[in-house]
Amino acid sequence: MQTISRWSEIPDFDDAVAESRFWEAHQLDGQLMASSVQEADPRDSTMVTLRFDPRMLLRIKRLARSRFLNYQPMMKQWLAERIEEEMRKS
Repeated sequence: MQTISRWSEIPDFDDAVAESRFWEAHQLDGQLMASSVQEADPRDSTMVTLRFDPRMLLRIKRLARSRFLNYQPMMKQWLAERIEEEMRKS
């Protein structure tokens, strides 16, 4: 398995199948992923409760574990990335 050590090494994917094939043979370097997650200042945080299907949460936890991350910071990163994407669209 090839380790990705720079974000620029990840190509743009045409579809989910191409992305899936890429990630079957590649993995992110743990330090790269950890450096991309910003730790929130607990004084500036608000707790939110979300309900997930147990199977979905299990898949999320497995993904996080495979990237050497805790699942909650990884989910926060996903949300932050999606917010940025949505803001660029508008």
